[in-house]
Amino acid sequence: MTVLVPLVVLIPLASAALALAVPGHRRLQQGITLVALSAVLVLSGTLMWIVDAQGALVMEVGGWAAPFGIALVVDRVSALMLTVSSIVLLGVFLFSIGQGLADGDEDTPVSIYYPTYLVLGAGVFNAFIAGDLFNLYVGFEILLVASYVLITLGGTAQRIRAGVTYVIVSLVSSVLFLAAIGLIYGATGTVNMAQLTIRIAELPSEVQLILNLMLLIAFGIKAAVFPLSFWLPDSYPTAPAPVTAVFAGLLTKVGVYAIIRTQTLLFPVSSVDLLLLIVAGLTLLVGILGAVSQLDIKRLLSFTLISHIGYMIFGIGMANAAGYGATIFYIAHHIIVQTTLFLAVGLIERHGGTTSLSGLGGMLRTAPVIAVLFFIPMLNLGGIPPFSGFIGKLGLFTVAAELQTPAGYWLMGIGALVSLLTLYALARAWVFAFWRPRKRADAVEARTGKTPSTEAMMLREREEALFEQLHDAPDASPLQEQKEIPRLMIAATAGMVVVSVALTVFAGPLYAYADRAGENMAEPGRMVQLVLGDSPGQLGGGSGTTQPDGEAHDD
Repeated sequence: MTVLVPLVVLIPLASAALALAVPGHRRLQQGITLVALSAVLVLSGTLMWIVDAQGALVMEVGGWAAPFGIALVVDRVSALMLTVSSIVLLGVFLFSIGQGLADGDEDTPVSIYYPTYLVLGAGVFNAFIAGDLFNLYVGFEILLVASYVLITLGGTAQRIRAGVTYVIVSLVSSVLFLAAIGLIYGATGTVNMAQLTIRIAELPSEVQLILNLMLLIAFGIKAAVFPLSFWLPDSYPTAPAPVTAVFAGLLTKVGVYAIIRTQTLLFPVSSVDLLLLIVAGLTLLVGILGAVSQLDIKRLLSFTLISHIGYMIFGIGMANAAGYGATIFYIAHHIIVQTTLFLAVGLIERHGGTTSLSGLGGMLRTAPVIAVLFFIPMLNLGGIPPFSGFIGKLGLFTVAAELQTPAGYWLMGIGALVSLLTLYALARAWVFAFWRPRKRADAVEARTGKTPSTEAMMLREREEALFEQLHDAPDASPLQEQKEIPRLMIAATAGMVVVSVALTVFAGPLYAYADRAGENMAEPGRMVQLVLGDSPGQLGGGSGTTQPDGEAHDD
């Protein structure tokens, strides 16, 4: 079964090369991309079933045993991330096809969009299965190079400006990550994460702290945790709708995945757990305060994205199996729901000609389907029972309550407040975009000659006062022409809504799966024995075979 592991990277990479070889043949490129992403989805689901039933898989590239060779590892966590990511990539791809058919690929040039999109997927998948730090770095660089192209598609001044910020911040993060890898290799003589579990523990505590903080800063920039999240609200919203959706759903979670993977494997006994909890609380608060002050829906969602990263750091900071399990479930939930919301906003932008709430209104009557497609994931992200967002937050709060620490109680309160404010910000956006009449009272008066009622005047004054307090996008575009929405775009968004609801319907089995994954992550010795063999102190000995996760040998 280990031969299946590298295919999740090789299939999209080979398909990207094939798509690039046929420029100008849009249908053929779409077919290649569709087949590749569908194949990865089926393969990821298969791997998820295999590793849950039989144990993690280790692929030794070229037959070189770890730690000398490159180890590709698929356990419960990485298999779940592969499956969720492939679902998102496929759903957004179908959405982009619909947009391209309607717009003639003006915003997403077909000759480079599909190959670059596949390369982005390959980078994400490679990061999830990396068994050593340098291969993780390679995965990051693959997806970042592709993201540089995607975020500047169309070549508008606004996108180029946002792309420059994104590139600079990403390069700083990559340099820090590479420097940390160099220091770790200099201190331990290896970059294999399983072997680092043993060797980092032998280092002085001060050295461990420096290495830990360097990795956290590098990954914190990628994950957009406070105070390293300043770049995100001005970068993601400027890209085309499909690109924004996949960036918001996936890229920051790769950073979170790197944090949870390195914290559990490299620093299982860490002195920065309290710092992580503090950062989690600040990320939750700062993100949501930014969201409630936004007039543009894309920027609002970008700030909620930052805020909800705090929930994931919250779970990692609790540093126990239950916390890891709740975090894994919440990551899967947030990838799906956040992507779905950005796709729904893409539909709103096409129908209303803008994403600014000041220019929207009355869409409940003119676009009831879009109203529903936004409403359902809105409730989910806000944590309304019985949706998966509520289940994930409840899991985190339950673990925090069991810790019986002041930090845990504070974060429970902050998390509950942020959940309410998230629902408030999104519900306000829904009311203004869908429920509120689009035409102002003065326009009605000019057309009919009737004076609006006192209640209508009061509502208008309150609305104008509220808009004055909110902040629009810095480069807000004037109201654009409304565009026809192809059925495929609606179908793709509806499909993602169905997947988000499925997370609730199957929350029991999925949460149990995440709990099992969390238990494995809390015992890094299992990964050491799997990758390095029964004698982890030896330099080699990786088996390249499966081993049931529950059959860990006693140290």
